[in-house]
Amino acid sequence: MNSYDLLVVGSANADLVVGVERRPGAGETVLGSDLVVHPGGKGANQAVAAARLGARTALLARVGDDGHGRLLRESMESAGVDTSGVLVGGAPTGVALITVDPSGDNSIVVSPGANGRLTPDDVRAARELFAAAPVVSTLLEIPLDTVAEVARSLADGARLVLNPSPPAPLPDEVLAVCDPLIVNEHEAAVILGTEPGATPEEWAKALLELGPRSVVVTLGSEGALVADASGSARVPSVKVEAVDTTGAGDAFTAALAWRLGTGAPLADAAAYAARVGAAAVTKEGAQASYPTADEVAAL
Repeated sequence: MNSYDLLVVGSANADLVVGVERRPGAGETVLGSDLVVHPGGKGANQAVAAARLGARTALLARVGDDGHGRLLRESMESAGVDTSGVLVGGAPTGVALITVDPSGDNSIVVSPGANGRLTPDDVRAARELFAAAPVVSTLLEIPLDTVAEVARSLADGARLVLNPSPPAPLPDEVLAVCDPLIVNEHEAAVILGTEPGATPEEWAKALLELGPRSVVVTLGSEGALVADASGSARVPSVKVEAVDTTGAGDAFTAALAWRLGTGAPLADAAAYAARVGAAAVTKEGAQASYPTADEVAAL
């Protein structure tokens, strides 16, 4: 029996959030709301989102020996995440600078800090975590050579879920084990190295030709598209009034990864994940917005 339902390997950041009437253009200054600090980072977000849903979740990440690092560890532990794999030191904790406009859309700049010091050696040293997890989820807010080591470190029969964010071209050895590769339109274009085509079905087809075992294309309020060798299908979302989209994609990825680990088919896992993502955008912040399983059922 596995000790965990999901292992997340990724980033942990302090999110510094300011509300704005509109996001500034080049060379422009705008006034915003009071600064609010939330625990965030795509790795920590996914781990907390999965744990809130009831998944036994562990995180492999690196934070600084500072106040932001302590905030992150406390937030994850209070959500039920196993933080034994959260390493401390090497650089200050990563920080994300986020502006949110009245529609809930955001713009984000990330200073990686300690996330950039999570190394392949750290992955190799965490072999017990990998051996205990049927699904591993990772992302690109950590070094690409570390992501490649994650792909090599999967336990026999384990599944890799990868959201290539922020997007970058991926090595063939990583693409070959993605099941699924989760992308939005912008990420699809970067991975493909060209405009992805007229429809999400075309994007997914082109991505599958690069080698992943399955692909999920997220479509915001329109839900998602899932695709593998057997074909593709659209998955609708739930219509809600968006307050803040920060971290919603991380909640989607975490929920999908967890459901896949329980044996759910890809389309069913994506449908559940779309509901989780919809619930997350109805509240402010990233981790603070993540729903419990009961809240998702009531949506």
